Amino acid sequence: MSNRSQRKGADGERELASELRKYGYEIRRGGSLSFGTVPDLVGLPGVHIECKRVEKLNVPAAMQQSIADSERFNDGVPALFHRRNRQQWLVTMRLTDWMRLYNRKSAIFDACKGGE
Repeated sequence: MSNRSQRKGADGERELASELRKYGYEIRRGGSLSFGTVPDLVGLPGVHIECKRVEKLNVPAAMQQSIADSERFNDGVPALFHRRNRQQWLVTMRLTDWMRLYNRKSAIFDACKGGE
């Protein structure tokens, strides 16, 4: 991996961390030059963050990396956060994982509404 690619990846991680902090999460980078020894970003409970900041992304390959890393680090459901230049961040997840998160959030929301 070239120095330019490494720098762009690190910049993407810092940028995504900053975006997620705006939502109130204490996000931190796994570490510079980690190369898969630690997660890209940590601090989003129950979600393994795989961060990609590239113009051409092989989504299936990147998602496989997220799945493998989420199992290795045991830090939550795999989620691929990615964006191209001048585009918004996108999140790719397996449908089953997304539904589990959505259903859990819905159950919490419904419980809160019942307490009104």
